Amino acid sequence: MAKLIIGTVRVLGALPVLRWAFVGGIIAILVDASDIFLMNIFNWAGWGSLGSYHHFDKYADQAYAVTFLIAALRWRGTPRNVAVALFSYRLIGVIAFEATDAHVMLLFFPNLFEFWFLFVASLPHWNPAFAFTRRSVASWGAALLAAKETQEFVLHWGRWLDRFTAFEAIEAIWRWLTPPF
Repeated sequence: MAKLIIGTVRVLGALPVLRWAFVGGIIAILVDASDIFLMNIFNWAGWGSLGSYHHFDKYADQAYAVTFLIAALRWRGTPRNVAVALFSYRLIGVIAFEATDAHVMLLFFPNLFEFWFLFVASLPHWNPAFAFTRRSVASWGAALLAAKETQEFVLHWGRWLDRFTAFEAIEAIWRWLTPPF
């Protein structure tokens, strides 16, 4: 039951990308993160476990990945070519992760496609004249890769958040933001 509900939420959360690339992409990423809260609620309510969360998550991620790809296929030139290459690279990594159950595969095959998509989709909102030169693509690509590898390390290698429920994490952040006087 829990997998069906969370899977449905993830698919529905990915659909706005098809209409509004950047805003829809942000919505899809937020919905992606929401499954942690839903999983905690379902476990607490006794509605069933997701089993191996990381494996379920990689399948559920395909909902937004495919909508990102469909939107990226509307682009031309370098943005489109890079997006297709990064989507393919990540898909190979997800297949390798599923075949080996080795979380390190997700570090070797980071989801740079997600960050690239959001970067390109954001450009009309802040830099519509952006030139996709080798230098600009390499510079932005390096910055995006550094950010994504950090995220992949925290989530899949260090697994730092696996020790917390979503509610415990919010409570810890709240306590940090509102220290006692």
